[in-house]
Amino acid sequence: MRKIRLASFISVDGVMQGPGGPQEDTTGGFAFGGWVWPHFDEASGGLMSQAMGQDYDLLLGRRTYEIFAAYWPTMDNEIGRTFNTIKKYVAAGPDTPMTWAHSHRLKGDLVEAVRVLKATPGRDLLIQGSSELVQTLLGVGLIDELTTLTFPIMLGRGKRLFDSAASPRSWVLEQSVPSSTGVVVNRYRLAGEVETGSFAEQEPGPAELERRARWAREDRD
Repeated sequence: MRKIRLASFISVDGVMQGPGGPQEDTTGGFAFGGWVWPHFDEASGGLMSQAMGQDYDLLLGRRTYEIFAAYWPTMDNEIGRTFNTIKKYVAAGPDTPMTWAHSHRLKGDLVEAVRVLKATPGRDLLIQGSSELVQTLLGVGLIDELTTLTFPIMLGRGKRLFDSAASPRSWVLEQSVPSSTGVVVNRYRLAGEVETGSFAEQEPGPAELERRARWAREDRD
């Protein structure tokens, strides 16, 4: 069975939209495209290559696929050569032409299509960008590994990596590496259910019980 891995640029407040340039993704009036650039250096590029790993196929949402398909076919560098030769599995309808070499459209129910693809023999599936696809797959627990490159900037608005649909899960931090420009790369592996506990050292008193009751009434209102 393949693993599904995610490698994503994010801001401190979790925005992942348009990291590469001003015109990459202006959806919703996003005005900060290219926010990665001031903090990106050779070391950061090396960390991104490490985050992406080796021997993978791409799993992409429609918008990210269209951005990539318009850019990477003409790029003669290491990432470009890799992207142009591997398979691309795309969550897109028939209006998106599969013009990029080795592209395959996922058909039918998205979650089921990804489950079937994941169960086939082959390389890991790497997700880049694709916020809606990521949120869908996080909601059903299909992503096995998260690598985030967190940049020291807050954007306030834009497409985010995580939303309220994410399924509660525990993750194990397997690696954390900072760069000289303040970028922090964290790699997490899916662990299991969320565990909880309490710091309370004694039974709740009348004030605490009243607080709980008051908040419960507020939740019902």
